Amino acid sequence: MLFNSPEFVFAFFPSVFAVYWLASKGGRTVYCIFVLAGASLFFYGYWKPGYLALLLASIGGNYLIARLMFSSQEIPVKRWLLILGVIFNLALLGYFKYAMFMLENAALAFGEPWSIKPVVLPLAISFFTFQQIAYLVDCHKNEMVPPPFSKYLLFISFFPQLIAGPIVHHYEILPQLENLGRKRDRLFLFLVGTTFFFAGLFKKVILADNIGAYADPVFYDAAEGIGVAALDAWIATFSFGFQIYFDFSGYSDMAIGLALLFGIRLPLNFDSPYKATSIIDFWRRWHITLSRFLRDHLYIPLGGNRHGVGRQFSNMMVVMLLGGLWHGAGWGFVLWGGLHGIYLSINHVWRRLGPDWRLPAGIGGCLTFLAVMVAWVPFRAETWEATAVVWKAMAGISTLVEPGIPCEHAWLDGSISAIASILILTIFVWVLPNTQDWLRYSDTNKEATRITWKPEIYWAIFNGIAAVFALSFMIGRPESQEFLYFQF
Repeated sequence: MLFNSPEFVFAFFPSVFAVYWLASKGGRTVYCIFVLAGASLFFYGYWKPGYLALLLASIGGNYLIARLMFSSQEIPVKRWLLILGVIFNLALLGYFKYAMFMLENAALAFGEPWSIKPVVLPLAISFFTFQQIAYLVDCHKNEMVPPPFSKYLLFISFFPQLIAGPIVHHYEILPQLENLGRKRDRLFLFLVGTTFFFAGLFKKVILADNIGAYADPVFYDAAEGIGVAALDAWIATFSFGFQIYFDFSGYSDMAIGLALLFGIRLPLNFDSPYKATSIIDFWRRWHITLSRFLRDHLYIPLGGNRHGVGRQFSNMMVVMLLGGLWHGAGWGFVLWGGLHGIYLSINHVWRRLGPDWRLPAGIGGCLTFLAVMVAWVPFRAETWEATAVVWKAMAGISTLVEPGIPCEHAWLDGSISAIASILILTIFVWVLPNTQDWLRYSDTNKEATRITWKPEIYWAIFNGIAAVFALSFMIGRPESQEFLYFQF
């Protein structure tokens, strides 16, 4: 079920919110937990009910391992239980997400025409797998008492963040479940939550979905080996860059808004990454909780920067290559991750040259923005051949289009409107504040933080107009477009 679908906006969420409100009137937190947990399981099973059993098996298996880890007094036993838990999670992820990819490449390598039955990728498996690995690691380190199963079930399956994150730690969510349903700042949280939600819906259905229409035909042509002109390639690349930006930003806003309506504060997962002045800064702003997970559970255990420059750069490359593969079982994602690993290595080398070599923020920001856009090509392209077609066209050395002759699919007759849209969105992301800055929303894992935004009538009017436009676009389309991160 999509956040940007009429079924969710007009049926599922109002029903869940009404039942949750009735449950909270009794003042019993346990009722609220059961309502949200049940709604989350229905939300997940709505697409393919069969995969609900997979989610429950993953949750049940990890909870059992956490309980055994807590009850054991032997450090070696705890360590082996942690290893067992990580293997259990990675085995599920590996089978459903990477088995097809590995078998196809093995068949290609050995020249065997194997018949492989496709495996449908379960929604959110990358997210709830990483979240539970982080939970087991925290249990091993902190020896904390596992919560009741109902709270753990809700912690993993909470529908606002289940499908595409953020990837949360236990200390960010579980303490908040103790106060679930309490009558505190309900009207204020309702106003802030709905503002977040409709801001995200506006980004998704009006900005992301529409700018993406300029990217799809070019990448489809490139995948078919059809000629791509230089202007088309650049416009398509920037269009996809803004599509995934506003798509993920919109989802992140909607997740925060929905959670706030139930009194739960999620950590930030997106912080204007196109305003970054370096690639290092970019990865502190894009998919923040994934970057945190890869740093804490892969980069630092590999040695981080503690064993010399060469080891640091090799660790970064391993992390970014695996981070790319996490996004999808395809060599294009690996290439994308490798490019960012190279970018990060260059960035660290540049920083070691000293402050005299620091670029002005404006120049650094433009170079970072351009580098990120170029790297989106293999992320979006379906094959390496399609990536090569687009990159060659961008460089003006395409062998598929002769100079002065239009490509076979000259779809950009309205290239002026496409360029204008890209320029407007560039100004949009560079100049305007992001949603959390506007609403003064800070991370839930920082002490003594709160939302300091004050609702005013002009903000209500602005949000109302955005909501009307977003809902009109949503209803007017024959079917809702899924979020890009649902594929990962």
